[in-house]
Amino acid sequence: MLVVPEGAEATLSPRRVLVGWDSRAEASRAVREALDLLSAAEEVRVALVDPETTWTGSGAEPGADIAAYLTRHGARVSVDLLASAGKPVATVLAQHAIDTSADMIVMGAYGSRRLRERLFGGVTRWIIGKPPLPLFLAR
Repeated sequence: MLVVPEGAEATLSPRRVLVGWDSRAEASRAVREALDLLSAAEEVRVALVDPETTWTGSGAEPGADIAAYLTRHGARVSVDLLASAGKPVATVLAQHAIDTSADMIVMGAYGSRRLRERLFGGVTRWIIGKPPLPLFLAR
């Protein structure tokens, strides 16, 4: 799904794309679905917020696997490890997208249970409600 905020210009040929990555199935699906966009972009930045460097989480080197996957498909990738400093993940991703002049954010949608999202909110709910730029979402 492509979500375009009011006043923004949507494009299916973004030059700079920020991928919100958390090693979950939803994020993997979003990257697979957006692979043509990512391969054609001039720059792809994979952003991980407070990644855990465990073998069951993001691996020993967070972001390395997805960067290698995207590179094999022709994308020009860099990995950004971001600290939340107590801020919501959505706020950190949105600000990083603005700081890096991204044209689009690619991310997985609704990684948490729907009831929890409805009651407490979450990255997907917040970023859809206040998107700073076009979003490419997949679940």
